[in-house]
Amino acid sequence: MPSTLPEGDPAPPDGSLPAEAMAELGRRPFGFYLHVPFCTVRCGYCDFNTYTADELGPQQHPGASRATYAEAAVTEVHRARAALGDVDVPVSTVFVGGGTPTLLEPADLGRVVAAVRDCFGLAPDAEVTTESNPDSVTPERLVALREAGFDRISFGMQSSVPHVLRTLDRTHDPERVPQVVAWAREAGISQVSLDLIYGTPGESATDWATTLDAALTCEPDHVSAYSLIVEDGTALARRVRRGELPMPDEDDLAEKYVVADARLRAAGLGWYEVSNWARGEPEDRTRRCRHNMGYWTGGDWWGVGPGAHSHVGGVRWWNVKHPAAYAARLAADASPAQAREVLTAEDRRVERVMLELRLRDGLPVDVLDATGVASVPDLESRGLLVRSSDRLVLTDAGRLLADGVVRDLLP
Repeated sequence: MPSTLPEGDPAPPDGSLPAEAMAELGRRPFGFYLHVPFCTVRCGYCDFNTYTADELGPQQHPGASRATYAEAAVTEVHRARAALGDVDVPVSTVFVGGGTPTLLEPADLGRVVAAVRDCFGLAPDAEVTTESNPDSVTPERLVALREAGFDRISFGMQSSVPHVLRTLDRTHDPERVPQVVAWAREAGISQVSLDLIYGTPGESATDWATTLDAALTCEPDHVSAYSLIVEDGTALARRVRRGELPMPDEDDLAEKYVVADARLRAAGLGWYEVSNWARGEPEDRTRRCRHNMGYWTGGDWWGVGPGAHSHVGGVRWWNVKHPAAYAARLAADASPAQAREVLTAEDRRVERVMLELRLRDGLPVDVLDATGVASVPDLESRGLLVRSSDRLVLTDAGRLLADGVVRDLLP
């Protein structure tokens, strides 16, 4: 959850939605996102809306501490039910992100999942995911998470090379990753994902290959691999600005992406989104992150927590950032939403092009306007796109230049 929120129009105090948005509710999968804004330390590259205990200060507002946060989150789930009325929208996915969600007690995370189930109902095959740092779980806590309803976990591995982890300010021992994956399997958590980052200053090609080998030894169901982005305002950006570290090199990033794709494919994980691979793809789609697929295909979701974003029927809104402000609004029986925007039909079309083109399933040609359609033959001739029936799919080369392809389709 990025720390900087966009501008927007004031959100209604009661959190109500326009009739047009309500009319669309139930047409698409509906999910819940829970943002847990707590970390033990702040990683140097992270610009998410997270806080350490020192940053929150000794006099924490009730609801702004780990011990009391779940109560505030449950309150917002009930507000969501009231705002959406009696429309039957069973929840197909729940995703808990952060921050470090597993700093909360498993019982507290389970309370929020239970509130979603009680207020909305969970689909029989609902996907319930939590992110986790490898050093924030034990075998007992993983068993408790499974008992609380979590059937999918995503571990922030990032790298298996100690000097790379130090540059990223990651605190876990790389040897712990295979251990926590094994614990998750033993606890009965059916889907395990690993998050990786490539392109860290000082990371060699050998370092990246070592990380990929270590990840694949764990036999994950899913891997997300993201190029390092130096975000303004982060400790990493300050180090780069001072000349202590170099900026990531675009050619190096491209080479590492190609290596990752080849190794993951060889191990049975196929790409389904530019930065995401799942075991068995494309024949078996059951290990995709269904919650993220909802984001990428224009689904609806309610975001719970400080700074969390939501989307229903073309209306997007976001909560106040600070945990104390968030808890105070809920305690006053007010919506925690800071602002919102109502997307136009053109806004939604543009977002479809930007997001769906990144999927292996591709983008329907009829989403493009006349100018975009006119750009397709050139992109095909350059080997960046292929037309499969009525859809456009990025080639391997096109994935490396996905942002440029989008710009050509949205001049």
